[in-house]
Amino acid sequence: MKQHFHLQTEQLVTDDQIIRYRIYRNKYHPSPRRLLMLHGAGVAGQFTWEAMIEHLTHWSEILVPDLRGMGETQYLDGNEHSYTAEEVLGDVIGLLDQLGWWAVDLAGYSFGGLISMLLKAEYPARVHKQILLEPALLDRASVAEVVGLRDNYSAAAQVLRDGKDAEAGVMMFLDTISPNRVPSPKSEQMIIERLNHRALGFANALDAVTEASKRLDRELLLTQQANVSCFIGGRSVQAMHDYHLHLAHHSDNWNYHSVKGCDHSLPFQKPRQIARLINEDMAQYLDRKPVESLTE
Repeated sequence: MKQHFHLQTEQLVTDDQIIRYRIYRNKYHPSPRRLLMLHGAGVAGQFTWEAMIEHLTHWSEILVPDLRGMGETQYLDGNEHSYTAEEVLGDVIGLLDQLGWWAVDLAGYSFGGLISMLLKAEYPARVHKQILLEPALLDRASVAEVVGLRDNYSAAAQVLRDGKDAEAGVMMFLDTISPNRVPSPKSEQMIIERLNHRALGFANALDAVTEASKRLDRELLLTQQANVSCFIGGRSVQAMHDYHLHLAHHSDNWNYHSVKGCDHSLPFQKPRQIARLINEDMAQYLDRKPVESLTE
C-alpha cells in the first residue's frame, strides 16, 4: 500500500556549502520512527529513493539529503572540490544535529552505504536499524581485490575530469560496477545523463571511496555495524554475493537479500520489491527489540 507523504524541500547553509535536503512526512503515521536515506555517487537523493519511499511503511519522517558535490547541494564558490568520506560524514552529522534527529534508522546505497557505515561507527547508539544496498568497500571478500578494483574507478574518474569524453568515463564506471547488466538503450542513456549532470562531483565521489579503501580498516568497520539488512542485485558479480553470504552466515547482525533481475542500479530497477523486503525485515527487527527512544 502506498504511503501518503508530504514533501518539504529545505537547505542548510554551512561555511562552504548549501546542502539541499528533502523531508517526507506522513502526519497520519502512528510511529515516531525516522529514516535517513543516503544516495550513491553521482545521482541525487530524490532520483534514488523517491520511488521506494512511497512503499515504506514504518516511518513517519524520512530525510533525503543531496550529498556533497551531488544533486542540488552546491559549494558557495560555485566550483567543484575534492573531499574525503569523513567530510561527507561531517555534513550528514551536522544536518542531523541541526534538525535535532538524535536517533534514526539508516539506509545507504553504494557510496551512501559507506557513509552509513561510518555514521554507525561514529554514533553506534544513534543509529538503530541499518539498510545497505551494495555498500562501497564490500564488493569482495579480499580487501586487496577491493583496492585493486578501485583503480578502475579511478581511471573512470580521470576520464570524467579530463572533460573530453565524459560519457566514456561513465561507461567505464558502469562496466566496472555492473559488468553483467542487461542494458536497454533508453535506461542506459538515462543513467549516463544523470551521472554526467555533475561529472566532476561524480568523479570526486569515486575518488573519495578509492582513498577510503586504501586507508580505512574495513574489518574494524564491519565489527561496528549492527542490525543490517543488505541488498545485492541478482546480476551483480558472484564474488559480491559470496562475501555477503559469508557475512550473513557468520553474524546474526547481517541479513542478506539477493534482488532478482537487478544489477548495481537495484534501487532504480526494483524499488517496490526492495521496499517490501525492507518492511518485512523492519517488522522482524521491531519484534525483537525493546522499545527505543527515537525522538529525544
